[in-house]
Amino acid sequence: MEYVTLNNGIQMPMEGFGVFQVPDYQECEDVVYHAIQSGYRLIDTAAAYMNEKAVGNAIQRAIQDGIVKREELFITTKLWVQDYDHVQEAIDRSLDLLGLDYIDLYLFHQPMGDYIGAYRVMEDNYKVGKLKAIGVCNCYPHVLADICETVEMIPAVNQIELHPFFQQPLALKTAKEYGVICKAWGPFAKGKHGIFTHPVLSEIGKKYNKTAAQVALRWNVERGVVVIPKSVHHERIEQNIDIWDFQLNEEDMKAIEKLDMGKSEIVDHFNP
Repeated sequence: MEYVTLNNGIQMPMEGFGVFQVPDYQECEDVVYHAIQSGYRLIDTAAAYMNEKAVGNAIQRAIQDGIVKREELFITTKLWVQDYDHVQEAIDRSLDLLGLDYIDLYLFHQPMGDYIGAYRVMEDNYKVGKLKAIGVCNCYPHVLADICETVEMIPAVNQIELHPFFQQPLALKTAKEYGVICKAWGPFAKGKHGIFTHPVLSEIGKKYNKTAAQVALRWNVERGVVVIPKSVHHERIEQNIDIWDFQLNEEDMKAIEKLDMGKSEIVDHFNP
């Protein structure tokens, strides 16, 4: 595993395990436990995913079984829009559901409503140690810039849609200028464009004995982007973390760069 240093000095794994759309309690607990067994140390959930309790149980099982220590894990969860008026209660609820004394990274989920007010409460919780790092999600470049010029503490992370078909170079450039790390949700584009068998990605993969999916993940990592692939299949969970023994060359990166469509086919954050 490789790590990136956040703007407050904390180190964050560059690959983690996401649990969006894993609503079944037992399945979520089992796959998170298996992910930790397989070497994942970053686990990404959210209040809106309705599975924080299952994630917490998997964490406790893994600790009790001696697989990992709490301080080796990097747990991310998120504040949903409906809770922006009572952020403290939401943070405390997430801590309780996860069974943790602190959250490694806490993000607000959407820049809608009083997200600046919500972020200020997150800053307060950072100062007392309940949150080790704070950040944002789904902020297009102009929104991120406005937030960075407004708040006391620059967000550590902006979690946004990033994959070969929506590459967002301006988002990465803006984040870099402010010292913000980008984290990719949907690194497989939710399976669109036949990403798992895409000819460009597959052809590159042949050179390194890797799958198209592994190439897609490695491409984002080499752009300095943290990735959080999700799967409920044990074999794919193990494959997805097997990206640390090869590097793409400049020719590979340029070939993937040509796949960018310049827009999302999953969600349009300009559409309220």
